[in-house]
Amino acid sequence: QVQLVESGGGSVQAGGSLRLSCVASGRTFSTNGMGWFRQAPGKEREFVAVITRSGRTTSYADSAKGRFTISRDNAKNTVYLQMNSLKPEDTAVYFCAASVRSFPGFSRYEYDSWGQGTQVTVSS
Repeated sequence: QVQLVESGGGSVQAGGSLRLSCVASGRTFSTNGMGWFRQAPGKEREFVAVITRSGRTTSYADSAKGRFTISRDNAKNTVYLQMNSLKPEDTAVYFCAASVRSFPGFSRYEYDSWGQGTQVTVSS
């Protein structure tokens, strides 16, 4: 497994930006497909974005397209989520996740390692 630690969450007003980071240790980072998920109170954990091992391919949930960007730096064992034009409905705990698959999908069950989460709160 991989140990994951997220950071960068906080409180912002609608329209603002945040950049989340997730640092990995353990299994060789470059062998992992990486994803970001989020969970709002009372709701299921939902997919946000995924990036392949190489970083060349990404995919996003419809709610994130055009506003969020996932990227990775394999030399730093870090995956990022740049979030722009934030909306109140983006309020949630954000989790990064690692998969042994090169290009994991949207299901949380394709990921075998999870961080502890970082809170993002967007006020109107």
